[in-house]
Amino acid sequence: MTAPLTADAHEYGLVGDGTADDGPALQKLVDALGDATAGDGRPRTVRVPAGRYLIRDKPVLWRSGVSLVGAGRGATCFALTNPGAPTQPVPLAWFTTAQHGAGRDHHVADVTFAHFEIDGLGVETEEYEVLAKGLGLQYVLRGRFSDLWIHDTAATGFGCDFLQDTVVEGVLTERCGRQDPGEKMGGAGIGIGVGGWGPVERLAVTDCTARGNGTNGIFLELQQDDWVPPRGIRLTACHAEDNRYGISDWGADGLLVTGCTMLGNHVAGFDVSAQGTTSVGGRGGLVTGCVIDGNAGDGIALGNTPGPYGFHGNRVSNNGRYGYWEHNLSGGDQEPATDIVLESNDIHDNALDGIRVDAPLHEPAIFGNRIRGNGRRAAPEAHGGGEGVHCGPLSLTDERADWLPGGHRGKELTIGGEPGGAEVTAEAAAEAAADATAEVTAVVTDNTATRLTLAPLRPGAGTAWPDGTPGPGTAYRLPDSPAPRAGLTAAAAVTHPYVHGNRVRDDGHPRTQIHAVWIAPEATWTGGRVSGNDFSGNGSASTRFDSAPSGGRWRDNAG
Repeated sequence: MTAPLTADAHEYGLVGDGTADDGPALQKLVDALGDATAGDGRPRTVRVPAGRYLIRDKPVLWRSGVSLVGAGRGATCFALTNPGAPTQPVPLAWFTTAQHGAGRDHHVADVTFAHFEIDGLGVETEEYEVLAKGLGLQYVLRGRFSDLWIHDTAATGFGCDFLQDTVVEGVLTERCGRQDPGEKMGGAGIGIGVGGWGPVERLAVTDCTARGNGTNGIFLELQQDDWVPPRGIRLTACHAEDNRYGISDWGADGLLVTGCTMLGNHVAGFDVSAQGTTSVGGRGGLVTGCVIDGNAGDGIALGNTPGPYGFHGNRVSNNGRYGYWEHNLSGGDQEPATDIVLESNDIHDNALDGIRVDAPLHEPAIFGNRIRGNGRRAAPEAHGGGEGVHCGPLSLTDERADWLPGGHRGKELTIGGEPGGAEVTAEAAAEAAADATAEVTAVVTDNTATRLTLAPLRPGAGTAWPDGTPGPGTAYRLPDSPAPRAGLTAAAAVTHPYVHGNRVRDDGHPRTQIHAVWIAPEATWTGGRVSGNDFSGNGSASTRFDSAPSGGRWRDNAG
């Protein structure tokens, strides 16, 4: 076979009719072009016209210097399937350490993957298989991944590790991690292992979208715990929505996250923790100019990090629990996080505390933030059923209710069983009991006076209900709200904090942010300076000290 610099896939045996297995022809072409590149040092490109190209039962082993370029998303589609190999993961392209000996001195270089779709719906393994990805390459040098649409893979969609001098741009991942229940490794939209190239990995991820993926929308994960967390990684203008976690830093150093949106994710919008394979959290990162809104759990969840970490100029709002949550998971770093900075953020209308500290902090700096109107989960318990109650795929409506708007945000709704409460008439109770179902739960993301909006059952799902939408009149109940709910709560050891120039208040009707600052009984607050803040206008007293601060200076705080 001759080896031109640009090869038309149809001229080398690929059919693209959605029926023929195009994998063997593509493998033969990649090998031929890879051999030619190894011989003369000149990279080659496979151009793939519009069509649906089946890759059946066996992935394509990729080679250095071979690029794959389609005719556009939705025009050129690679459909992955494994009907004859139910234990075999079938990424479109793979080259890994475990299977192929990939490493710093044995890598894939000078490759572009651009302008095509990967449909992973046809791959179903007998057990969850972390390698059942869309793309699964390790140790890539001078790579470019551009304008790709990867969807419905059994595991991670874009699952490429150790990317040096590489750009990932305009990659859309949807409903990946289809076989991942949400708690296994992989299963992300874009999952990038880091650390293999050493202390610096020069990687830019920009203008990518991750929606409805089983675990993370986008995550960086240190792959061996004895490796140095790498610097040099940037995420810019990305969007993460309806994933388990939006964007996660599980082991980078100095990750830059700029101008991103993290909306409607199930556990947290932005996450730093020990969830990754090495139980190493990120450190030294900066998150700036992002919108972190409407996540079912926390807006920012930060833990298992020695610090520092900085959050500057972000909007953190309407989340179902805390706006910012400092915590540590077991199994990861438990030492106090040092030099955490929260500056000029707008932290508002979150369900519970605006900022919650449940793990030790040393010398945090919290200044210039607007922390307002949090504690929105202020509605009392409620229950009902019968006439006027009906459900949609992502909602429950009670026409007789008069709930505080946003007051059930983040609560767990229970439906089924028998209705209760004095406000339920005997006729309504009888009607609901006739249609009583087994109890199921769903998470409330927001509510009006009569309608609850619910989170999907799992990322990518179109319904909150595991067994179909409940019928009219179904019984439901909502728990009571916790208190107190503060702008800033310390429930762990805080040493030498600098809290200055913040506006921590609530101008709503009613005021749901009960205190500006609450130091809980289990907390210690030692030294530091709290000055020049506006603590006035909260639902109760400006401060509540169940554990008195020790040393330091508190002065010039309004309220």
